[in-house]
Amino acid sequence: MPVVDVNGQRIAYDDTGGNGPPIVFSHGFLMDRTMFDAQVEVLRDRHRIVAWDERGFGETEFDGRPFTYWDSAKDLLGLMDHLGIDRAVLAGMSQGGFLSLRAALLAPERVRALILLDTQAGVDAEETTAGYRQMLDIWKTAGPVDELANTVATIIIDQPGENEKWIAKWRSRPSELIAEPGECLYGRDDITERLGEITAPALVVHGTSDTAIGMDRAEELAHGLPGSGPVVKVPGAHAANMTHPDAVNDAIVAFLAALPA
Repeated sequence: MPVVDVNGQRIAYDDTGGNGPPIVFSHGFLMDRTMFDAQVEVLRDRHRIVAWDERGFGETEFDGRPFTYWDSAKDLLGLMDHLGIDRAVLAGMSQGGFLSLRAALLAPERVRALILLDTQAGVDAEETTAGYRQMLDIWKTAGPVDELANTVATIIIDQPGENEKWIAKWRSRPSELIAEPGECLYGRDDITERLGEITAPALVVHGTSDTAIGMDRAEELAHGLPGSGPVVKVPGAHAANMTHPDAVNDAIVAFLAALPA
């Protein structure tokens, strides 16, 4: 596993290498780069695939300081600099989509296209955020206790075997590490009004059983992006790319095949 210093963090990543058009995958909150294993397997023969661990997650060494998704977008661009990637397809799930959209606003010339999986441009309603903050407070002080861990795993994954796998990962990490990533998530800004500035081709894919981000938010995202077609609706909850990879992979492969050279 290679590691690179970017913006005060030691970013862990995987890179399949090769000369194919590059795709950079950015994971969701509480997840890590391995959530894209099924996509890497399908795409690696035709594309150079990079998947990385964001601040506070996976094997990245995080400095523990406050940050925003604009900082995470700069981490992504800095990783691309290190790897000599001038331009790439940015693929992001949930929070990975938040930072990929911001990278497209910061450096549009570096974005060949966007693949946006179960994500949005907006923010949650105040009452929803308040509930999530209560869950975050419990996680910080008591860790992912049974009821909390099972609730969160069901929201994100909703597949018993995968739920258990990720709960074990969460319990292996110091619970206080969630504090700043949580503040970043719940304090993020709304970029809905800026979607029209992002002109790159875009694919919006959304799980039909996603309760973390409703389908209406996916529709709003696709409608706001000039380069997007209709939302591709697939089975699954929030991490549909992991639990229902065939449907998601089919959509991604078709989208990539239609991109201009």
